[in-house]
Amino acid sequence: MNNELIQQMTESFEGHAQETENGIEYWLARDVQHLLGYTKWDNFLNVISKAKTACELSERSIPDHFADVGKMVELGSGSQREISDIMLTRYACYLIAQNGDPAKQAIAFAQTYFALQTRKAELIEQRLLEAERVTARKKLSATEKELSDVIYDQTGGNQNFAMIRSKGDQALFGKNTQAMKAQWKVPNNRPLADFVPTIILKAKDFATEITIHNAREHRMGSEPQISREHVTNNKAVRDTLISRGIRPESLPRAEDVKKVERRLVSADKKALKNPESLEGGE
Repeated sequence: MNNELIQQMTESFEGHAQETENGIEYWLARDVQHLLGYTKWDNFLNVISKAKTACELSERSIPDHFADVGKMVELGSGSQREISDIMLTRYACYLIAQNGDPAKQAIAFAQTYFALQTRKAELIEQRLLEAERVTARKKLSATEKELSDVIYDQTGGNQNFAMIRSKGDQALFGKNTQAMKAQWKVPNNRPLADFVPTIILKAKDFATEITIHNAREHRMGSEPQISREHVTNNKAVRDTLISRGIRPESLPRAEDVKKVERRLVSADKKALKNPESLEGGE
């Protein structure tokens, strides 16, 4: 397949891409049918059926990727009638290509095209999740510093901050900080928060924000008062998580957030030097 043909086919596939109101990219099946070289709709429906089975086996929701729709078409007489169609996500198109006739040149192209597109989307999603975790960790650090300042201002010293934070961990995890470090194999010289999942970072931050608010609102002037407040808030957050099927101490350890942050910074520098480096998702 020469470069000119590849360019033409790329433009054809990208030219038929559309977006929903929510910004979800999709293709219409009747357009994809012709792009992939299928002349008969019934034959193409057989390929779609196989793709749906593959989607189900991958434990993804079929309606999320294959949405039945109808559209109006012009008849020879000038009148219109509605015909059935299917909105296909990028992933659905990829599965269709994988289950198409490999002898068709368009199928061979589509298999690579949608595989790369799907890979790029997965990389973008992963990057967004990693950036969210780094941001959540920085937010928690800022909130904990604010709590330390509140303790200093209202009790005359913040030497008890580490103890108060540890009591919060005990209430949130049902285990003390050292026990969680041992469970997750966190180095003793590193904060536990550097290895907790994003949802727990946000949970800890929320509980700490409540402690700050109430410590100020009620002018708490002693360590025992603030400790009790912090324990109560972390226990309440824990109860909420458990009620939604999330047990903090049972979650797997997350990757070192410092390592994640370095990777993101490195990727940004690489992209600035060579924007095309991101095209293949490498």
